[in-house]
Parts: sequence; structure tokens; C-alpha cells
Amino acid sequence: MRKIYTKIAACAIVLAPVTAIAQNLESGFFTDGYLYRHEMNPAIENSRNYIAMPLIGNINMGMSGNLGIKDVLFYRNGKTVLYTNPLVSADEVMNGISNRNRINTDFKIQILGAGFKAWGGYNTIGINVRGNESTIIPKSLFDITKNGLQNQIYDISDLNAHAHSYVEIALGHSRKINDKWRVGGKFKFLLGAGNMDANVTNGTINLSPDGYVANIDAELKGNITGLSYKTKLSEHNPGRRIVDGMDISGYKISGFGAAFDLGAEFKINDDWKVMASLIDLGFIQWKNTMLAATHGTINTNDYIFNVDDDEEHSFSNESERLGDQLATIYELEDKGDTGKRTTMLGATMNIGGEYVAPFYRKLTFGLLNTTRINGKYSWTNFRLSANVAPAKCFSAGVNFAYGTFGPSFGWIMSVHPKGFNLFIGMDHMFGKLAKQGIPLSSNTELSMGINFPF
Repeated sequence: MRKIYTKIAACAIVLAPVTAIAQNLESGFFTDGYLYRHEMNPAIENSRNYIAMPLIGNINMGMSGNLGIKDVLFYRNGKTVLYTNPLVSADEVMNGISNRNRINTDFKIQILGAGFKAWGGYNTIGINVRGNESTIIPKSLFDITKNGLQNQIYDISDLNAHAHSYVEIALGHSRKINDKWRVGGKFKFLLGAGNMDANVTNGTINLSPDGYVANIDAELKGNITGLSYKTKLSEHNPGRRIVDGMDISGYKISGFGAAFDLGAEFKINDDWKVMASLIDLGFIQWKNTMLAATHGTINTNDYIFNVDDDEEHSFSNESERLGDQLATIYELEDKGDTGKRTTMLGATMNIGGEYVAPFYRKLTFGLLNTTRINGKYSWTNFRLSANVAPAKCFSAGVNFAYGTFGPSFGWIMSVHPKGFNLFIGMDHMFGKLAKQGIPLSSNTELSMGINFPF
């Protein structure tokens, strides 16, 4: 009976980090020599013009969450086993699982980019490929897959997954208003590649000694041009065709949209500066929405359990029948194309303050709050950093952050002699690795790029 839920949990855990959270390197926000601070606040001006090396000018890949490999894989008797293995105690598993388990992944790869001074300010151009995936897994799903169904109420309504990818063409401009203020903005034209949303909006299973009541409302919405669902006859409900995969006939633009970045800097005095920005305030309208859904309800008290394993109504036989019936309410039916749909990107707000050390003017300290505003997938973190630029050709910084997904350490190093710039940094250190080199924690990120300043 647990096979159904084990498959659901396994898919959610394994598929969540397939894309490689940090679309911008927060560790570089206060670092002199990092050319892409304008991606986090369009008011920020670089001291030099630059042209990015195509495809590798600015690469950001990472993952954040409160559920990691260490929470679902365990080392027993010289082997790595899944948390459902009998050698792993239920208490050990459940003590490490949160009520709301989240895994977020993001990637951002710049295809072309440049920045230059003109028209009374600083201007930027960028063409980027971006993607995001967010997953939420309720603790009750781990409880079912580890302990099996018992006489209690299970709520799995908070099982959600979202993924989208798109190309953005960004044009930015910033200018100095007076000795105190500098403002900036970007306009982004968006070409949608694809969008998927899977949500269990209502999911409760109430078991008692005499029967059970189960209600499941679940939907899968796909916005990819040429997408169609494969179907097959249900094994549990003869005559009913259910979704059994998907086909995509070619890859085309699936939607269009627009977004804005807005930012400002205020210089209090020679030692203090504050700044604020709102990034990715926008939307994408998708051409078509392929819907698959189930709205299943089972209410029964016709279970007769017999302690004799050889009887028709033995515990094993009745449990298997219960599992088969519960499986039917998770089977999605193809509802066809429901037309256009508009989705928001999920905006990011950055608020920061910077202090220049009076005893060494090349050393600065910064505090940055970054908050993703994206409904159930929202998150926030605070980052305290120390940054130094001892020479014109080198700058670096280290920082500590704490937020929705716990603590993390970050760093950045930028080498920028005349005509060349190489940066590399991490908002989240890898931490401990499994034998296969996979991070045990779900908090990890890497950013790097090569550019040519002039």
C-alpha cells in the first residue's frame, strides 16, 4: 500500500534539483570589481565599460532548501540506503524532516552582455537564459512512506511543484540625480520556453478501524508549445484513461511577457550608503495550457479484516485492496487545452546598507536583505559581508547569511587587471559531500564569469 506514496515522494525528491537558488551572486553585492551588481540593483554603476565573453560572461547555478540528501539517504552496514529501509528507524527519519520541506533551484546563463557609459548615465545590455524550479513536500508524505497508513488523519494538501524557463532581453539605464541620489531601471522582454505547475489543492485521508474517507483534488498545468499527454487504461479503474507521460513535438516559443527592475542608492555621507531595489516585477502570458486533473473521493466502511492470513479478507489482502482504491484518486485525466494563462515571475526585493571603514578606506562592510516574493514559494535571508579591494586589479569578500533555509557562508574573488575580469564566488558553500561528490545539504551555489573591461 505504501508503494503509491513512495513513488510520489521519490519523484518529488529526485526531480526537485534537476536544474541547477541564486540567479544573482549576492556575495558580490558590495564587492568592488564585480561587474554584475546592477543585476541586483539597476541603480549601481560600474567604474568601467565592459563586454562579456559570450556564454560564460555570467553563469549562476545553485540550489536552496531545508531538505537534503542527508535527510533521505542513510549509511547502514557499509551501504547507502533510502530512508524507507527497515535498518533506519522511524524516529531518526521523522526527527530530521520539517513540517514543510522545500527545495528551490535556479539557473541563469548569460548569452551576451555589455555595459557602457553614455546618455548621461550607465547602460547595460543582457540576453540571458533563466530557469526556476520549486518543490514543497509535506511531512505527512514521509510519514506514510516510512510508517505506512495507520488509523489517523493525513493531510497532504501542501504538495506542490513549479518550474519555468525563459529567455530575457534586458536593457538598463542608471543615472546620478544629485550628490546624494542615484536611480536606475531595466526593461526586460521575455520569451517563454515552458512552464509546469503541479498542485494538490486538497488532499486528506482519514482512516479508522472500520473504513476511511479520502479526498484528493490535484492538477497539472503544462504550458509548452506542442505538449500532449500520453494516456493508458487504468489498472485500478477499468475503462478510465489516465495520464502516463507526455510528448513534446518540437520546441517553440510558448509565451511572451515583460518585466521591470527598479532601484535606487542614497549616499548619507562619505562612510554610509543605503540602497533598495525590486527585481523581476513582471509576467509571462502562455499560449496554451494543457490540463490534467483528478477530483477523487472515496468513502467506504466495507472493509472486513480477518486475522487468518489464508482467509479472503486477511489483513494483507484488504490492505492491498485499500491501496489499489487509493491509487485511483491520484490518477490524472487529460482535460485538454484550456487556453491562455498568465503567470507572474516572482519578484525579488533587495535592501542593503554599506559602511566604509574609516581606518582603511578599501575595506567595507555590508548588510543585505534579499526576499523572494512568490506566494507559497517565497523566502528571505540576511547577509552580512566584509569586502576588500587592496589593489586596482583585485577585490574579494566573505559573508555569513541566515534565512528561510538556515545559515550559510559565502565568498567572492574578482581578478580584474586592465582589459580582463575573472570572478568566481559562492553564496552557499558545498559543505560535506557524499562519496559520489554530491552535496549532502540542499544549500549550494556557484557563480563565475569572464569579461573584458575597457
